[in-house]
Amino acid sequence: MNWTTVADIRRQVISAWDRGSLLREMVVKESRFPMRLTLKRPSAGEMSGEFASVREWIAELRKLEAKGFRIVWREINHRIIGQNSLPDELWLDSPQDAVAFIGKQRDTARFQDLVKATRDPYPALLAWLAENPLKALGLADQWERLLAIVGWIQTHPRPNVYLRQVDAPGVHTKLIEQHRGVLSELLDIVLSQEVIASDAAGVRGFCRRYGFKEKPSRIRFRILDPALFLLSPGEEQDITITDRAFARLRIPVQRVFITENETNFLAFPSVSRSIVLFGAGYGFDMLAGARWLDQCSLHYWGDLDTHGFAILDQLRALFPHAESLLMDQQTLLEHRCHWVQETNPEKRNLCRLGVLEALVYDDLRFDRLGKHVRLEQERIAYSVLENTLRTIEDL
Repeated sequence: MNWTTVADIRRQVISAWDRGSLLREMVVKESRFPMRLTLKRPSAGEMSGEFASVREWIAELRKLEAKGFRIVWREINHRIIGQNSLPDELWLDSPQDAVAFIGKQRDTARFQDLVKATRDPYPALLAWLAENPLKALGLADQWERLLAIVGWIQTHPRPNVYLRQVDAPGVHTKLIEQHRGVLSELLDIVLSQEVIASDAAGVRGFCRRYGFKEKPSRIRFRILDPALFLLSPGEEQDITITDRAFARLRIPVQRVFITENETNFLAFPSVSRSIVLFGAGYGFDMLAGARWLDQCSLHYWGDLDTHGFAILDQLRALFPHAESLLMDQQTLLEHRCHWVQETNPEKRNLCRLGVLEALVYDDLRFDRLGKHVRLEQERIAYSVLENTLRTIEDL
């Protein structure tokens, strides 16, 4: 039989809970209750052929009336079984009865506490609670602290301090960092648009969006010319400074190399009037302010795989004149014995590659040389690097 059972009804109510509909009733003014439930009834044929089962089905549904359900009955006059009352509609008149039916009273009471704690200080956030009731319930243990953070930022718009300096009851830096996503949603509602940097978004843009100081990015580089130095002469010129300091750096260099491998960075040969940067994979925002790089020849040395070319493509968004180093077909083929497999290769089109680079990239992404071919930069012979650098230095 396909009649609606008590188990089916329970699933319908649980589904309403999972959608947040029942908790939403605790916030909104216009209730969606009473809630009509889907009710599949016996057909006329089943009424006569399975009359005993139909009577049991009706008896089970009647028990629901004691749990807050309202049954609308319909009188039928069957040619075989005569006149009978059959459930025609099934309703729940209140969300309280619904949550009691599925045993969610404790969670509901907890959510009501969240609403109560929010209503007076931040009435504008009630709409957020109505839209995200289950999300809010998952944050119940931290809700008062999250509101305290919201209140502190509202009182100190664009504070120009580090997150560590937010001085609100029970609040610590990790709490803010862990909940930047939901805090952004709340702050966007509470704060005026004038104090929000709308061009900064997402978890990574939290500090800039709301006016906090950001941990400075740090750039590590080595000076490759023994005649140039920032530290004492004779000291290894392996230097790490903030991106702002790097942007103001004034070193008489003509060439800048970028490598993704630390061993390659440390072992990079001496080259006149040159430095080498230790790259960080995807993301070159830290170099964006160093416009003096526009006046240098810029060479990127990444892995000979699809992601290496994708990173090169990204670098060229900031520095279109950047050239690739040892990312050519000859280097790839000469080191066949060192090939490994790339995991999760890139497949998208890259619009900033040169013609020869694009050919190698296509060979890799379309598996023309083998499946997921990859040559890691540290596997390239050191003598090949030295010879290539001598050629560049002679230009």
